[in-house]
Amino acid sequence: MAQEQSQHLQKSLGRFDVLLLVVAAVVSIEVLGQVSGFGGETFTWTLILAVTFMIPYGLIFAETGGAFTEEGGVYVWTRMAFGRLVAAIAALFTWVTQPVWVGGAMAFVAVETWSEYVSPVEHGGVGDYLFKLAFIWITVTSAVISLKHGKWLPSLGAILKVAFLAFFLIVTLVYGFQHGFNGLSLGFFAPTLTGFLGVTPLLLFSFLGFESGNSAAGEMKNPAKDVPVSVARSSIIAAASYLLPILAILLVVPLDEITGVGGLFGAIATVYSVFGPAADAMLAVSAVVFCFVLVAQGAAWMIISDRMQAMAAADGSFFGGFFGRFHPKLGTPLRVNALSGIVATLFMLAAMQLSGTSSALFGVVLTISISTFLLSYLIAIPAAVRLRTKYPAVARPFRVPVPDAVFTGLGAVCFAWILLGSWVAVFPGTLDTLFGLSYDFEETWGLSQGAFTGFALGTLGCILALGLAGYVSGRRVREATPADAGTTSAPSDAVRR
Repeated sequence: MAQEQSQHLQKSLGRFDVLLLVVAAVVSIEVLGQVSGFGGETFTWTLILAVTFMIPYGLIFAETGGAFTEEGGVYVWTRMAFGRLVAAIAALFTWVTQPVWVGGAMAFVAVETWSEYVSPVEHGGVGDYLFKLAFIWITVTSAVISLKHGKWLPSLGAILKVAFLAFFLIVTLVYGFQHGFNGLSLGFFAPTLTGFLGVTPLLLFSFLGFESGNSAAGEMKNPAKDVPVSVARSSIIAAASYLLPILAILLVVPLDEITGVGGLFGAIATVYSVFGPAADAMLAVSAVVFCFVLVAQGAAWMIISDRMQAMAAADGSFFGGFFGRFHPKLGTPLRVNALSGIVATLFMLAAMQLSGTSSALFGVVLTISISTFLLSYLIAIPAAVRLRTKYPAVARPFRVPVPDAVFTGLGAVCFAWILLGSWVAVFPGTLDTLFGLSYDFEETWGLSQGAFTGFALGTLGCILALGLAGYVSGRRVREATPADAGTTSAPSDAVRR
């Protein structure tokens, strides 16, 4: 069935398109204020992670993405390395993160920004609901229409994202020369264990996803050559997009005023004073651009992750193939697109109805659901390393110029980082306590550590159960012969393997 559905794919992504799609998805400017709240050491840890995680991670997936170019990306790689069941779990962990993140977080960030800087939106009012629904379903619609046209939303978003950050940096320099910068000493950037444990999951979440474009590799014109180049270029853009704005925020905003979106726009509001009477209008324009960038980011992830999950379904790993159909004319997985929109909408509606303790519990579920993105890499990274030794004869347009043992070592370093980030995300405070650091759990999360752990493990258990149920339900598709599936094309060498 996967081979059959692949016939509906339309090759419309060139090298520049792939780069913009990945930049739109991976560079998460909405987290800049949040991570900057840890002070000067945020810059230090970002630099450390860029060197010790991003570089080896980028090298591993640049090689893998250029060598194995079937539609489905991580799902296909994991299946080839460890089999369909493991691949089904990895794909589900990656996919479920995106609608939860779009509906349960990004839509809220967008409306908060719009309400604060463009036009007031009453919390819980009709306008609030309509705004968030529009946000969700615009992202879904961009994934529904043919990639030839749908790619323009994330592409424009990627361009505006880079332009937005570049403009902010230029204005910050002008402001600094006029009014002076915060006095930052070397001690201000000194790393601490508390900051390390606090900022690592956020930074890892922000750095992951450069291989995500391979989910649409069957729609790329030349994935073997374009993927490695896109991974390299997008990694450089991402590193600069985090390091430079974080430094700029620290230079102009007092540490006690840096909180979430307020941290980013607090810095923007401060430096925009150079525009005098036009400052408010410039803030409004920046807020509109920021909201558009968030929509484009959500759209990019819907385009990418929905294709991967659809190919998993078509390959017999997710509920009997119902979700594995690609529209014969549009070349898009309409059923998974709709499922993503429904999941995002349900999370949005649930968050709108909760308050107090219930709201805290929802925040826990949301946090754990998003942490599944990290958990998926505990499978994806070993799979990428395994492919090098399991299929040494496969042509690799880009090959990391190191022996297999060193390549495995690079994977081990990345795996260790992800394992640490996953543990901190699922069991926050445990390592702090282990190392004798203070950690007020109830003040941080609004509920007891036991309740958090119960909800965390319960959420992960439900996702695993869903993955197993989807895999069992796909047995009929897995056992179908080519004649049963109506396949007319021969499988590629990598698929046959």
